[in-house]
Amino acid sequence: MSPAARTLLRSGVRSRRFSTEAQSPSPQRILGGKRWDAVVIGGGHNGLTAAAYLARAGRSVAVLERRGVLGGAAVSESDLVPGFRFSRCSYLLSLLRPALIRELELERHGMKLLPRSPSSFTPCLDGRYLLLGPDAELNHSEISKFSKKDAEAYPRYEEKLEKFCKLMDFVIDSPPPEMRHEYNASMVDRIKNKVDNSVFWSKLLGIVMQQGQKDMVDFFDLLLSPASKILNNWFEGDVLKATLATDAVIGSMSGVHTPGSGYVLLHHVMGETGGQRGAWAYVQGGMGSVSSAISKAALEAGVEIVTNVEVSQLMVHQTSGRAQGVVLSDGTEVLSSVVLSNATPYKTFVDLVPADVLPDDFLCAIKTADYSSATTKINVAVDRLPQFSCCKGINPEGGPEHMGTIHIGSESMEQIELAYREAASGISSTRPVIEMTIPSVLDKTISPPGVPIFYSTSFQLHKRYIVACLIIP
Repeated sequence: MSPAARTLLRSGVRSRRFSTEAQSPSPQRILGGKRWDAVVIGGGHNGLTAAAYLARAGRSVAVLERRGVLGGAAVSESDLVPGFRFSRCSYLLSLLRPALIRELELERHGMKLLPRSPSSFTPCLDGRYLLLGPDAELNHSEISKFSKKDAEAYPRYEEKLEKFCKLMDFVIDSPPPEMRHEYNASMVDRIKNKVDNSVFWSKLLGIVMQQGQKDMVDFFDLLLSPASKILNNWFEGDVLKATLATDAVIGSMSGVHTPGSGYVLLHHVMGETGGQRGAWAYVQGGMGSVSSAISKAALEAGVEIVTNVEVSQLMVHQTSGRAQGVVLSDGTEVLSSVVLSNATPYKTFVDLVPADVLPDDFLCAIKTADYSSATTKINVAVDRLPQFSCCKGINPEGGPEHMGTIHIGSESMEQIELAYREAASGISSTRPVIEMTIPSVLDKTISPPGVPIFYSTSFQLHKRYIVACLIIP
């Protein structure tokens, strides 16, 4: 491992102040004059993961990150408010595959998950509330407050989704059956590709056959139907259906009646935390701790990670169209026949790939891709925990209602649908759907220790608790 890599390994993720040219080798010294087996544009958690696996397979890999901090969307920022660490974009962990956590030994590299129980809290304007989580007895008791029928149906609902998740596990964890169009590929390579694809489809068919005809009909119904149809078939209580429906619209510009939103509902229970399906956890130190752990695994495998370097263009062979490497903003050429991009498709294919290399129809599809979002995320440091009038007593250090995701504006599916229709028509939602999390209730490393809690009604921006609000219009 190079001296620069060892320095990075000691510091975990190199911060801006440790990345100055006076204290670390220049990009030209680290990257220039060497042909790499693979170059990764961007040090987000996906790019770092790809680099780690390539290096573990014996390849020489360089990761090039524009910023002075690694992680992309999974970062912990400490420069916004002194003493606090904010997860600026991603804020909970569940969909990171268990095999990846195990194979890269992320827990050994410092990633510590903080399970939430209860994991969901929905306060209502009429004074009632609903708590949900991994505790089956709690779920039954809480749902029974609204509907005893729903309380009996909920375990069966979870069991059905669990069965569908097991079907999706194979698809997610298997290499995709790609059809290669390399006309100069050898006969042996083409036959191997067909055999690999046949193995994938035969295994998938076997899993499908195990499900049975009725379950497969239900599975495709879930994938293609509106979430409202699925939830109405299972439950009668508005608050339970609305709480579950938030998982069907979060991160998407859609409503509960939008066809296909049933898959989004399934998508958010496909992950797991500590073996608990559908459970989402905080990460100690913020989401940057995930990227830090992956970067340590990558560095341990021999990856060269360089921050504060920006890629300005891909180098592409004029005749063959194959990648030859990248050019940095300072003119340094980093040579490699394999380039992986952790940037967006638009940034990669429109801004970085030279003109006249890609087909017009492909570029048109990239340029017209819809990147619009209905989501706004706000990170706030406050002087005291919010208290809810529907809960008896005051919990200054945090009660069950503060542990998980707090759903506001989610008392019925029609409220969620109305918020969506208003946003889709171009106006701000009069009552947006809000998912609020307060990670500092469980994670004491992201806020200053020993700061007193003030019980005033004033709104302070530099006190104890970090509140992350994910707002869905």
